[in-house]
Amino acid sequence: MSTPARQESTTGQRAASAISPTRAENYAEWYQQVVRAADLAETSPVRGCMVIKPWGWAIWENIQRALDAMFKETGHRNAYFPLFIPLSFLQKEADHVEGFAKECAVVTHHRLEVGADGKLVPAPSAELDEPLIVRPTSETIIGASFAKWVQSYRDLPLLINQWANVVRWEMRTRLFLRTAEFLWQEGHTAHATSEEAVAETMQMLGVYARFARDWMAMPVVQGEKTAGERFPGAVNTYSIEAMMQDRKALQAGTSHFLGQNFSRASEIVFLNERNEQAHAWTTSWGVSTRLVGGLIMTHSDDDGLVVPPRLAPAHVVVIPVAHKAETAAAVTEHCRRVADELRQQRFAGEPVRVELDARDMRGGDKAWQWIKRGVPVRVEIGPRDMEADSVFMARRDRPHKEKSGVPRGEFVAGIAALLQEIQDGMLARATAFRDEHTRRIDARDEFDAFFTPSRGGRPGDDGDGGAEGGPTEIHGGFALSHFCGDPAVEAEVKERLGVTVRCIPLDGFGGGDEPGRCVITGRPSERRVVWAKSY
Repeated sequence: MSTPARQESTTGQRAASAISPTRAENYAEWYQQVVRAADLAETSPVRGCMVIKPWGWAIWENIQRALDAMFKETGHRNAYFPLFIPLSFLQKEADHVEGFAKECAVVTHHRLEVGADGKLVPAPSAELDEPLIVRPTSETIIGASFAKWVQSYRDLPLLINQWANVVRWEMRTRLFLRTAEFLWQEGHTAHATSEEAVAETMQMLGVYARFARDWMAMPVVQGEKTAGERFPGAVNTYSIEAMMQDRKALQAGTSHFLGQNFSRASEIVFLNERNEQAHAWTTSWGVSTRLVGGLIMTHSDDDGLVVPPRLAPAHVVVIPVAHKAETAAAVTEHCRRVADELRQQRFAGEPVRVELDARDMRGGDKAWQWIKRGVPVRVEIGPRDMEADSVFMARRDRPHKEKSGVPRGEFVAGIAALLQEIQDGMLARATAFRDEHTRRIDARDEFDAFFTPSRGGRPGDDGDGGAEGGPTEIHGGFALSHFCGDPAVEAEVKERLGVTVRCIPLDGFGGGDEPGRCVITGRPSERRVVWAKSY
């Protein structure tokens, strides 16, 4: 775009950053402050749960809309299943119930009554014949429906997705990343052959990876989970793993090949083409509101949230700047026309989303609110800009003082290209960060040092800064190292260093296909895996 018509004034400069503490000072608290400053969510009166506020909900809606379209393009249809699951359903699949037993919320009564002390208590006469579990996941309850819907090979494949909430009773919670109740989608499919089910599992893993890359601007590693990290009851679990700015891994989505384990438990039986009875082969796959947390930790900075344009609730905010009452109405009306012109443009197949902020408050304060909310492009227009038929523009992916004057027509016509440039640049920056902090390690001493804080913390510390609010020790990253596959060895490393095998890469990440020796035991290993601390 053209040479600046005017530059930002340097008077009245603010502090070095809008968010305190910074990422370097205390990463965990920085994250909480970004959520608060961007007005994304807040804690609720119910312990461990959250209230998602409109700006945060708008980001989740955009995630939903994009993924829902991708699911439907691959032949899936949406349905809804009960929130409550009979305890006997979970008990049908032993590995499954064991994996979730400690996180289950249980309903035992269906009515309250006033007790002797005047307080509401569960009515003894209203105890349920069978306890109900508030769904931690829906394989068993959906399996009961699938058993009725599937009678013949002609009913297969059955491709269903559900958008829902689930409850897993977490003790340590953090907004978006880990809450007792969270929102997600869970896909459940049934197939006539194992080959079809495996193909479905891998297809949906690819859908998640593509969404993370193209919409979230978040590079991920696709891979298989080890036996110790596998979904309870699954034959194989696959995931996409992303690196956050504190170099920890975030499991951003999972896809499970369930074999016939759940179909046997739920009796999903069909007549095959040879007129023989057979159990279906099933899959499940899901992502959750954890993606919002991943977006925050991948892109945001010490001034607040930074949102990839494809997921931003608003692409552009237009801010009228009029210091004199006699010019305010004209400036605001001009800004409305500019906002309308921008809305006529299209980005990524949709109209450009524009906010006009005509509130009666200082322009600088308004600008900082939108900076903290992460809107990709800010436009300020005052009387001089009106006269010059230009706009004063700033990009959220660049320092907040970097602004430039651009002719209005040029800016409007180029907005889609500008947004795509920001989207591509965010992906490139996140990819470069991940690659910079990924290391091939073959010696145990080097492996231990890579994951050990250097400021006196214990090796297993997670580097969050702690309750005392001390400085964050940002260390580690992705270690591409060999692993012998022994679950006991992985458990020992987790206990000692707080590190797990995030995945066995499937997409050639790190070129780790060559055989070698386990970095921990020295035993033979077929390939490298991704080790990391994680959320």
